[in-house]
Amino acid sequence: MSKYLNGTSLYTAVNSGLANSYNFLTGLYKEEGLTLENLTSAMSNSTVLANNYGATFASYMMTNFSSIDKDNDGVLSASDIQSYMNNISAQGLTREQIATLGTTAGLSSSLQETVMAHFDEIDANNDNRVTTAEIQSYNIQSDLYQQKVEDLNRNISQMSLYTDDLPEYDGSMMDYKYLSNDEN
Repeated sequence: MSKYLNGTSLYTAVNSGLANSYNFLTGLYKEEGLTLENLTSAMSNSTVLANNYGATFASYMMTNFSSIDKDNDGVLSASDIQSYMNNISAQGLTREQIATLGTTAGLSSSLQETVMAHFDEIDANNDNRVTTAEIQSYNIQSDLYQQKVEDLNRNISQMSLYTDDLPEYDGSMMDYKYLSNDEN
């Protein structure tokens, strides 16, 4: 694997975006608190729209309001946001969450693209979410696979009695024997 995926940075970026957006929005609505109505209003507020993450996270919080408002009091509290962030970290992020929140939260586009491109491989338990542990496990499995390919290629090149310039092959040593002349 050419690039080590850092699951921690993925979650740090999303959690930071949620926390920063929450703090920014609660600053605008100190009196009433962060209600669904205030989130709706924020979507037409030029200050929110000009903020790097304001509109995206405000929209996300508005869409997921009932999931975030754990005590169902109609106001998002710091405790509600913290609980939601802990839940995301424990359960993982969906493709949609990564696509929606990743870039806005400051996640590098190459990391986001890599996770999205390998999402199904990373999602070991097939729950349509990726966790930090799954990303770290994917890194280890990818590193082991890469080492296996390198070892096989080294063994194949050392087996040849006739040439040292065999093409590299990404398969088993037995498969190599049966490649057609076109593939050699």
